[in-house]
Amino acid sequence: MPAPALPVLLEGSGPLIAAIEARDSEIRDALGTVGGVLLRGYSVESVEAFRAFAAGFGHPLLSYEFGSTPRSKVEGGVYSSTEYPAHREIPLHNEQSYTRDWPLRIWFHCVTASPEGGATPLADSRAIYRALDPALRDKFAQKGLRYVRNFGNGLDLPWTKVFNTDDRAAVETYCRDHAIDFTWKEDGELRTSQLCQAVAKHPRTGEDVWFNQAHLFHVSALDEVEREVLLDTVGEDELPRNVYFGDGSPIPDDDLDAVRAVLKAEKVSFPWQAGDVLMLDNMLIMHGREPYAGPRKVVVAMAEAHGMNRAA
Repeated sequence: MPAPALPVLLEGSGPLIAAIEARDSEIRDALGTVGGVLLRGYSVESVEAFRAFAAGFGHPLLSYEFGSTPRSKVEGGVYSSTEYPAHREIPLHNEQSYTRDWPLRIWFHCVTASPEGGATPLADSRAIYRALDPALRDKFAQKGLRYVRNFGNGLDLPWTKVFNTDDRAAVETYCRDHAIDFTWKEDGELRTSQLCQAVAKHPRTGEDVWFNQAHLFHVSALDEVEREVLLDTVGEDELPRNVYFGDGSPIPDDDLDAVRAVLKAEKVSFPWQAGDVLMLDNMLIMHGREPYAGPRKVVVAMAEAHGMNRAA
């Protein structure tokens, strides 16, 4: 019998919040196996109704800390989806897999579906792990990854936005608590460096997953012109973001080209309908965003913090 398609579609009617009690076992079973559930047809009167649904699974909603992309807070624990130019694709990724701490669960609510494009592609992180060349996969797993970020200077988010404070002492405390190396530069800007996982083991299923954002942070993610201009202008050490193997050695472009090829092969997609709610196990399923035109509004909530600095 073939495995259910991703995401598992659960159609219904009535208030969204009622789906928790009525379909709790279906939702949990689908999350633990397939990894993603699409609830369609339910009424979602407001962002608050969506927030109540996400919070109804028993874990406080998380704030968006140490972010890599701009988001706006909509309501307690609910944020806009990544604010990125509409004509640009957001590649597949697991939320905050470039850190040592991440949410296990993530919800998306489509308030307004774009009339053209804007679908959310998905991919199974377990399938990606299995499909990668074992030698390449093991190299990443054994070495780990070191993400380097230079904030501000008009090239990336300012550190005040990323850490939600303008207090240097608070930033330093956060960095120490999360095993992030930091340096204040002469111009007042901040550089961070953090050793993170390339693969991870799911705390509930015990399955190995490909879990990182090397393909997004690496300089090869830039198009050829952007890469050349940035390297000529600021040099490799001052790139807004880059990633190396954990020992500081460079990651060959070819390695990440191979990763991107597997991501492309494993990608599935679905078109949003207004009112849809998508619930994902963030370690099992990657998500992204296809380019779009016209109005589009998707909001996000996250819960159940997990990671290398936390107990399972």
